[in-house]
Amino acid sequence: MLIIKRTIALKALLLLVLCQCQLSLFAQDLPLWQPELHATKKSDWLVTPETEKAGVYRTVDNKNIILYNGILRRSFRISPNVTCYDFINVHTGKQLIRSVKAEAKLAINGKAYNVGGLYGQSENAYLLPEWLDRFTADNNDFQLDRYEVSAIAPVINWKGDQWWASNRKQPAGKTISFIYKPGQNELNGINVTVHYSIYDGLPLVSKWVTIENKTNSTITIGRVVNEILGVVEEESAVVGGVSEMRAPENIYIESNYAFNNSMRAGLSDQTTHWVADKAYTSQVNYHFQTPCLLEVYPEKVTAVELKKDETFTSIRTYELLMDSYDRERRGLAIRKMYRTIAPWVTANPISMDLVSRTDAEVRTAIDQCADTGYEALILSFGSHLNIEDVSGANLAKWKQLADYAHSKNIKIGCYSLFSSRRISDYDDVIDPKTGLPGGAFFGNAPCFGSKWGLAYRDNIKKFFVGTGFDIFGHDGPYPGDLCASRKHPGHKNLDDSQWRQMEIQKELYHWLNEHDVYICSPDWYFLDGTHRISIGYREVNFSLSRAQQVILNRQNIYDGLWDEIPSMVWGFVPLTQYHGGGADAILEPLSEHLDAYRTLMMQYYGSGVQAAYRGPRLYDTEATKQTVIDVVSWYNKHRDVLTSDIIHLKRADGRDWDGIMHVNPLLKEKGLMMLYNPLKEKITRTISIPLYYTGLTQTATFIEKGEVKAVKEVGRDHTVDLTVTIDAESYTWFVVE
Repeated sequence: MLIIKRTIALKALLLLVLCQCQLSLFAQDLPLWQPELHATKKSDWLVTPETEKAGVYRTVDNKNIILYNGILRRSFRISPNVTCYDFINVHTGKQLIRSVKAEAKLAINGKAYNVGGLYGQSENAYLLPEWLDRFTADNNDFQLDRYEVSAIAPVINWKGDQWWASNRKQPAGKTISFIYKPGQNELNGINVTVHYSIYDGLPLVSKWVTIENKTNSTITIGRVVNEILGVVEEESAVVGGVSEMRAPENIYIESNYAFNNSMRAGLSDQTTHWVADKAYTSQVNYHFQTPCLLEVYPEKVTAVELKKDETFTSIRTYELLMDSYDRERRGLAIRKMYRTIAPWVTANPISMDLVSRTDAEVRTAIDQCADTGYEALILSFGSHLNIEDVSGANLAKWKQLADYAHSKNIKIGCYSLFSSRRISDYDDVIDPKTGLPGGAFFGNAPCFGSKWGLAYRDNIKKFFVGTGFDIFGHDGPYPGDLCASRKHPGHKNLDDSQWRQMEIQKELYHWLNEHDVYICSPDWYFLDGTHRISIGYREVNFSLSRAQQVILNRQNIYDGLWDEIPSMVWGFVPLTQYHGGGADAILEPLSEHLDAYRTLMMQYYGSGVQAAYRGPRLYDTEATKQTVIDVVSWYNKHRDVLTSDIIHLKRADGRDWDGIMHVNPLLKEKGLMMLYNPLKEKITRTISIPLYYTGLTQTATFIEKGEVKAVKEVGRDHTVDLTVTIDAESYTWFVVE
């Protein structure tokens, strides 16, 4: 008996040693986490760039991995399996995690599995680190095999060399990949990797999952939940449902699977699910309905086939920690995220939208763009260009025009309608309710996985290769149309139709982006390579009077730039009749409405937003030409600050002044204000100007239209009071240094 006990003890000791050896092998190349080195007070990352680089560390006992960049910390226990137990905003000290969960959940061949995760937490309202040593793993879950650390790899190999952009750098930081082996023999040959990236300079982590099929047969991937977090609740309520109570606001979630034509990220989100946590039995809510469990997954993707040697890549989720409820500050954080992870959205070419009938009109418009400082010409809808025609004659014709544009240093672009059209009973989206064509977001639409859809994708590529065009204006695809066809070569059935169509679309956008094509798209596809989206407006409003349009456009700009940077959106200035409207709605003849033309240009250029100036020409007289040159020259002079973030001063209401202010603490021009007077009399107003995000702390110099107006001391609340006078129905602008 004694010998048996000693043998068991020896085996246990040997197992412990082997585990420790394995942990040591895992951690041997990582720097040691030393909390005392990261205890100094940090500056505001939205004003002063953080100098501390993102890193991946190990603790001295080799039990924990820590992601840290000076602004956030995310920690994982890696034995006996992996779980995230710590996710903290360093600046505020707020802890997000209240309970441990699996690292991911997925379904394979109809059966659900956890990836990583530890068990044994009985109290789920909070988590004490000393509990971790008592937690256990489930051998049926995917088990950590090893991990790898590398520099962040670009999602898209964007060049950006030929486009004006405020950021041409790809994001920097570290990626750790936790590689898991199956806990069950039936899954042998299926490898799962959970990837995390932590970024330099902002409180952001991205996460995604890859599944590699090394079996000898096709497997079916069901729902993949690539993020699960037991998060501290936003509020406690005795009664209230998940949809009624406030979800946690200390973390902002966005993924590259967003759409619904709203032109806003939050409404376009298809993957963020705040749900009740059944394990959290000590919550205040009597029915355990507090929304405090985060699960991220695309809801309508339920069965995707994965063939031998293929790899499935989940959506990519971005998790940005918030330190304030202030709308402006939250927006600034999101805007900096976009500038960092999707640098292509900072490209912002000055462009005209031409409605052409002949090649001669295209050449004339190119000449006018070159004369006035415009950088691009886009052949708008209704023009005589058909990019689906990839015949040799059509490609040669448009290549000649593209060459002419390039000889004038002008980019040239085109428009293509995908959705809102009918192709055929075979190629259209099939409504799962009726089994007939229809049921798409706008009624009828082709399926991207149909034979026509796949050929359309290929023809788009052929057109750009064959002509050298630079810009792609895409009308559609629209929100994730489901297709019940079982005959389309690009997807199997309803279960995978949305996912496969999105894959085709994403591949096209990646290809175009990496071939230096600028993409204007109607939906929230930024994280997969598109550059610009509509700022949001009702098209019929452009049949209203010019006076109404002036006010409405300023409202659109103000409302459309809370979470977006100016270069991400485009506005609209119809030079000719659009959606009806009489003579008082249009700008043509331009020379007869020069004041309105200049005002509309200054509103858009003054916001950093490019508009679609849609019509046959940019100018009709020398006076009009000079007006366009003056505005574009002014924009170029202040372009760096004008494409910087906006601080919202006062929304246009037609009753009194309104305005916005661009800020950038890294420039000599720390700010640029645009102030408007819609009234029919001159006004003088004293305005409190918020200067915190300019980085100015002592004095601020206000330069009105090129002349010094005032030098002001900055108050303790980071504001100054400035008295301004604005002529009737006019505007003024100030540079702040």
